[in-house]
Amino acid sequence: MLYHAYELQRAWLSGASALASIGAEALSNPYLPVGYMGFGQVGASALEVFAHAAAPRGKPAFGIDFVEVAGEPRAVEEATVVNRPFGDLKRFTREGLPADAPKLLIVAPMSGHYATLLRGTVRRMVESCEVYVTDWADAKTVPLSDGRFDLDDYIDYLIEFLEHIGPGTNMMAVCQPSVPALAATAIMGADKHPCRPATLTMMGGPIDTRESPTTVNDVAMDRPIEWFRTTVIATVPMQHRGAGRRVYPGFLQLAGFMSMNLGQHILSHYEMFKHLTVGDEDSAQATKDFYDEYRSVCDMTAEFYLQTVEEVFQKHSLAKGAFVHRGKAVDPGAIRDTALLAIEGERDDISGIGQTRAALTLATGLAKTKKQYLLAEGAGHYGIFNGSRWRTKIAPAVEAFMARHGKAAVRTAA
Repeated sequence: MLYHAYELQRAWLSGASALASIGAEALSNPYLPVGYMGFGQVGASALEVFAHAAAPRGKPAFGIDFVEVAGEPRAVEEATVVNRPFGDLKRFTREGLPADAPKLLIVAPMSGHYATLLRGTVRRMVESCEVYVTDWADAKTVPLSDGRFDLDDYIDYLIEFLEHIGPGTNMMAVCQPSVPALAATAIMGADKHPCRPATLTMMGGPIDTRESPTTVNDVAMDRPIEWFRTTVIATVPMQHRGAGRRVYPGFLQLAGFMSMNLGQHILSHYEMFKHLTVGDEDSAQATKDFYDEYRSVCDMTAEFYLQTVEEVFQKHSLAKGAFVHRGKAVDPGAIRDTALLAIEGERDDISGIGQTRAALTLATGLAKTKKQYLLAEGAGHYGIFNGSRWRTKIAPAVEAFMARHGKAAVRTAA
């Protein structure tokens, strides 16, 4: 019933959005007298804000056509190189990229948003790297005949993607995938897999949520796993390809995130309204662009969501040495030649300080010279991988880390 109620609401809001958009255009039409009245522009701006907020959204495109390198535009090519039911592997390369440029696998979070949330991350790193991105599928679009997808499958996908890219690949996990990425690295390290990553960068990841717990962590700890199973898991309706699949709906994830900073979101839309009333289209469009991405959400399979909540946020399995993959214990101490970089934001309200850094302590078999920690001063959760601070301070540190440890790791793997 939960999902059906949401679909009914979305259908109603879609119509209301269309009507509001028509009204905004009418009030702004220079050929109509109402456009010259005092309330015309105010009314048009209010309707435009509502139309944008209520509009339905699908999967955004990456849309990275070019990047600037040394002040010169360079064309970017996007391609899907591996196609799997629950996620594809995309590759981004730019014109003029050196043949020996580092290969970087960026692991996008499967946490309710599409991989395009990392558009700024990809855009910055493709300047110097051949970039690969995990493009996770919306679970409601995956037919039941394609089976289930849980945390074990997530790790298997990462290993498969690393095998496709080949030896010497660098891996970067943004937020939630820091746990499966570290697990995959440990598994491949124990097996001496030739395609184990040369470096692993973890950014704002919940390796050990007992460190500086946030509101997100408290929510997971305050309720038993059965509460999540019976309260937030829904069945995909018949109109979608994944009809009948049990999922954690993206709209619930979005509602949770927006409720954490509801006042700020309301203020952002009010500021957009003021920008529109004075004709500041550029500032209004910047807000629109952010919410177009932020409000584009997708579903997660129930088994992946519940396993993540239980193993990562409630049992702290990886941090306690009790994490298991396919019935076999995962030992971070087996990481012996993959250099690790942990990055945290000083103002991160999703992954607290110390949660990602815990990975460096867990990797007991790795030399200290191959471990590095970076605290991004003034950065919130999203500022770690997007925005000016990411482009000018954090990304250069990641590039330097890969340059320092990547080639040595390739020789070790060979």
